[in-house]
Amino acid sequence: MNEFVNGYLKENKSYFESVSAYIFNHPETRFEEYESAKYLAEECEKQGFKVERNVAGIDTAFTATYGTEEPEIGFLGEFDALSGLSQQPGETTYQPLETDIGHGCGHNLLGTGAFAAACATKAYLEHHNLPGKVTFFGCPGEEGGSGKTFMVRNGVFDKVDAALTWHPSSTNAIMDFSTLANYQVYFKFHGRSSHAAHTPHLGRSALDAVELMNVGVNYLREHVIPDARMHYAVTNTGGISPNVVQAQAEVLYLIRAPRVDQVEEIYQRVVKIAEGAAMMTETEMTIDFDKGCSNYIPNRHLEKLLYEGLEAAGGGEPKEEEKAFAEKLWDTLPESVQQNYLEPISGFGYTGDGSEYAGKYLADTISPYIGREGILPGSTDVGDVSWVVPTAQLSAATSALGTILHSWQMTSQGLSDFANRGMLRAAEGMAIAGVRLFESKEDLAQVRAEFDSFREKHDYMNPIPDDVTPSKLSDR
Repeated sequence: MNEFVNGYLKENKSYFESVSAYIFNHPETRFEEYESAKYLAEECEKQGFKVERNVAGIDTAFTATYGTEEPEIGFLGEFDALSGLSQQPGETTYQPLETDIGHGCGHNLLGTGAFAAACATKAYLEHHNLPGKVTFFGCPGEEGGSGKTFMVRNGVFDKVDAALTWHPSSTNAIMDFSTLANYQVYFKFHGRSSHAAHTPHLGRSALDAVELMNVGVNYLREHVIPDARMHYAVTNTGGISPNVVQAQAEVLYLIRAPRVDQVEEIYQRVVKIAEGAAMMTETEMTIDFDKGCSNYIPNRHLEKLLYEGLEAAGGGEPKEEEKAFAEKLWDTLPESVQQNYLEPISGFGYTGDGSEYAGKYLADTISPYIGREGILPGSTDVGDVSWVVPTAQLSAATSALGTILHSWQMTSQGLSDFANRGMLRAAEGMAIAGVRLFESKEDLAQVRAEFDSFREKHDYMNPIPDDVTPSKLSDR
């Protein structure tokens, strides 16, 4: 099994590198990944998968399936990029491009790695004439859009027996922490314009309401659970003329907590603050619920299988020129980031003390799997998949130690040989785990039993209301 998967990925290495490069060179933001989704879906068809487009009513969501029998093992792929994170690849200085969109979270690698894992698993089933169904899920809008949560709401994953995915990082490990659930909500205030000097008493400032709301939420921070997070961005200040009382203003809030019910409780308190700000300014307030996602539920037995696959793939040995490049990138990082570089990768599964990285700038080992209890202080729509399907994730080293996600340094490394090897390492680990589930009814039964035991005690409610649709950045 291991030898077959490894051999398949080596034989098709150049092909998968070209797929990743195409997605990297066509960066698109959430729910507007038209070129990337079209290309990736067509590549799935070329590899013998049956593709269904416009899944869950989302233009850029698709599924690619091989086989018709049980069990069904899914591989989750993403391909959206981020605004403001373009960068000339392979450079150690900030060199943004004219179109300022880039893969600063490595989703060109993520989507391609999951696709490669699906292809390798399919090839194994074909070669050994085994029953089963392999599905690659083309999942758009992870960055600020919760695409998978919309897909879960529409039942896309209902018949899947297990799901596997990964994320680029600077370490090789199993992502064993839970994550934060969240709501993303726009608060819009409507006032009355007036001359700010001649008749200010006749105006009602929507911008004042936004400012008062933000002040109120900042006071709320002391009175919520420590793991909660509340972020905001003022998305409409009401204009650029200070001599006009601002009649319209808007603020976008992202509210996070370890569980959806905790997010809901905090959200209702934030709504009261917004209502109070509207009362104080005699303005009107409306709410536009944008999206939400649930906390991630780890499946320990599935993680163990994924760890065995990652170990079989191995940590790899960086080339001398890659080490030199990584050191130059390290030198671009603030001292505070360098001193605390282990903290971010701990959330991605790293369990060591850093001693194996002494004098190094690239990871070349697999971090031991423990199955820790803890929370990664971030959110992912993989969380909602994990509530309806047993799910496990790994991280693979595609960037230099200290590299922060959503940074130009991350984008700069997105086409490197080191990143490509990490992508295929992830694919190998996932494919081996996927094949194991097809070959071992006992392992699949254990995975399912653990999942069922959790769900018997915990109800799931999709955090996105039925009337909410996916939002594109260009709509705002």
